[in-house]
Amino acid sequence: MLEKIGARRVVLIGALAVAVLVGTVAATNLQSQAVYYLTPSEAKAQGIAIGQAIRLGGLVKTGSMSSADLRAANDFRFVITDGAVDVQIVATGAIPGLLREGAGAVVEGAFVADGTFHATQVIAKHDEVYTAPRAGATPAHRTAP
Repeated sequence: MLEKIGARRVVLIGALAVAVLVGTVAATNLQSQAVYYLTPSEAKAQGIAIGQAIRLGGLVKTGSMSSADLRAANDFRFVITDGAVDVQIVATGAIPGLLREGAGAVVEGAFVADGTFHATQVIAKHDEVYTAPRAGATPAHRTAP
């Protein structure tokens, strides 16, 4: 009887050790794959090198996007701020539908010599507040067929 209890404890402790080991390896590998971004203040404090690829996140500054910029063929400009530091963004490509002034955005790219940030990708962040449409109402984002 004592041998069965002792053997069960050894198996249980061994299984627990393997689970901890697998969890540690998984957490270590996932940490290097996590997507982070710097705020403009953090990027300034760290002295990010020109040409170094990073992600920069903050709010699109009110008044920094103009309709003329949004209609440009390939480039559009706006300012990302964290309230303390502003960064001029020059982005190439399609404009995300949710990108608007006062909303969050994450841009991927690099700083250039004149201090602007040239973005190769722009990701508009949305708020986490979900509002269900009223019964029988068509949500505002949907268009008629």
